[in-house]
Amino acid sequence: MYKPHILILLLFFCFGFTIQNSKNPIVVIKTQYGLIKIKLYDETPKHRDNFIKLVKEHYYDSLLFHRVINSFMIQGGDPDSKHAQPGQMLGNGGPNYTIPAEFVPTIYHKRGALAAARESDQVNPTKASSGSQFYIVQGKVFTNDELNYLEQKINGTKKNQLLGQMMNTPEYSWLKTKLDSMIKSGNPNAVQDFINETSAIAEKELNKAGRFHFTPEQRKLYTTIGGAPHLDGSYTVFGEVIEGMNVVDSIASVSRDKNDRPINDIRMFIYLEEK
Repeated sequence: MYKPHILILLLFFCFGFTIQNSKNPIVVIKTQYGLIKIKLYDETPKHRDNFIKLVKEHYYDSLLFHRVINSFMIQGGDPDSKHAQPGQMLGNGGPNYTIPAEFVPTIYHKRGALAAARESDQVNPTKASSGSQFYIVQGKVFTNDELNYLEQKINGTKKNQLLGQMMNTPEYSWLKTKLDSMIKSGNPNAVQDFINETSAIAEKELNKAGRFHFTPEQRKLYTTIGGAPHLDGSYTVFGEVIEGMNVVDSIASVSRDKNDRPINDIRMFIYLEEK
């Protein structure tokens, strides 16, 4: 028979083990508009664990939702927002580290998605996430025609990126020489000929690399639930709202300044829900 103190010790270890290994931990964001309950994904463990760590440290307590755009998203997690003056520009703060991107092909920017903010591709080509800033997608419902247009835009951007890369390779160094010659000539017809030629080459490279297409699953999701499809594959989604989307809608619709900061501060307090 177990002695009482040994039994208590065993129960403690069992309980601790259960908490550590619980699946899809849940966090709650408390605001003056109500509670937002979020399930964190186990498929993105680096983001999940970092978020939980910051929540346990009370890092987010009293920070602001500093950027909100109706029919798109609400963003927060900038530590500079805690004591920010009215009208102060926010969005550049965070801990002194980033988190490697964790893109999961089957996890999308649907309505209610929790995702990590980050710096732009120009300074952050690996798409690493901010150590603390996050956003929740409010989004909108899209038509198939709108998704077709988005595909064209995404492929156009991809084609331009490929063209820029090509011009820096030995194989296509002649493009740079031709571009310099064309600029010196000042011939408008030469400009159009160059655009047509490079566009055809880039199109061929895009077909080889693989054109972007929304999957049937994405199309079904974005034409029913809605979301922000143009962000897929560029920002890490690491959770989803399971209760409180009405609160997200309320926050997204508040009055804001020219930098999309709410006129009246919206503070957050985040805690782990006990299971």
